[in-house]
Parts: sequence; structure tokens; C-alpha cells
Amino acid sequence: MKGRLSLSAALCLLMGAGAALAQEAKGDCPPPPDHGAELQELFDEVQDAPDAATAQRISNQMWELWADAPNAAAQEILDSGMRKRASQNFLGALEEFDRLVAYCPDYAEGYNQRAFIHFILQDYDAALVDLNRTLDLSPDHVAARAGKALTLFGLDRVAEGREVLEAALELNPWLPERHLLDSALGEEL
Repeated sequence: MKGRLSLSAALCLLMGAGAALAQEAKGDCPPPPDHGAELQELFDEVQDAPDAATAQRISNQMWELWADAPNAAAQEILDSGMRKRASQNFLGALEEFDRLVAYCPDYAEGYNQRAFIHFILQDYDAALVDLNRTLDLSPDHVAARAGKALTLFGLDRVAEGREVLEAALELNPWLPERHLLDSALGEEL
């Protein structure tokens, strides 16, 4: 009797896991969390930040909100992709972010993270497509704006890249990319 219960329990677990995978494959992702008010407060704070260290702490809080996936399944895919990226398994990370975008097509961070991988791989055209989608879904995603500026620079679309970077700096004047506008490199761009 004990073995049958274990077998039954195992079958139930497998059926539950299969249902979860089927739901993921169908793209039944819930809407992403709405952190708009919290992000606006953080933008206000970062604009008044007295120094770069304070601004970095505020930016980290923004990242926590952007990386808050719609549900546990989406969070696991996002986290897995980010772990793979951190270990420089860029193709594995790309696969994970492809899965995330397919599962949660309205979650901006899936596109933003996939754009970052495309940028690393110097596929600037693909990065730009994903960054535009990120910004369609989350217009004030300042990191995506900065990424778009860098991508446009990579595509030799310098004037457009400067405009995008300037708009990003209006939201967060402490972005690391700010030096591109006033450095010698920035003048060449």
C-alpha cells in the first residue's frame, strides 16, 4: 500500500509539473506588477541625490522593481537567465529570455534582459528591437533608455543616441553613461 501511495503521489506531482509547463508554454502569464508610483518616487529621489553612492542605492531599488516578475514561474526564468548571463553563458541566457518573452509578452524586463544579451553579442539590430519593445511597455525604464542610447551608438546613429541618452539623464542624472556626453569619447560620438 505504501508503494502505491508513493507512486500516486509521484504521478500527481508529475501531472502538476506538466500542467505548470503547459501553462508556461501557452503564455498564460499574469499581468506584470504595477510599480509605477514607486518608480516615480525613486526617480524623484535620484534626481535629488547628493552623490553617486546615494544614487546607486536608489538605482538598485529601481532594479528590484523592474526585476519583479509577474509570477513565480516567470521569476525563475528571469533569474535563471540572469545567472547564465553572469556566468557568461550568453546563448543559454538568450534561450531563457526567449522563453520569458514567449511566456510573458507584456513583461518589459524580459525584453530588456534579452536586449542586453543581444548587445553583448553585438547584434545591435536585435537589441534595438527589444529595447523599443521594453520602452513601449515601460516608457520610463531608464536602464533601457541608456541601453538604447549605447545600442544606437553601436549602430553609428550618434545624434539619435545622444538624444536618447539625454532623455535618460533627465530621469536619472547619475547614470554611469552620463560621462559619454561630456568626455572626449562623447564628443567623438
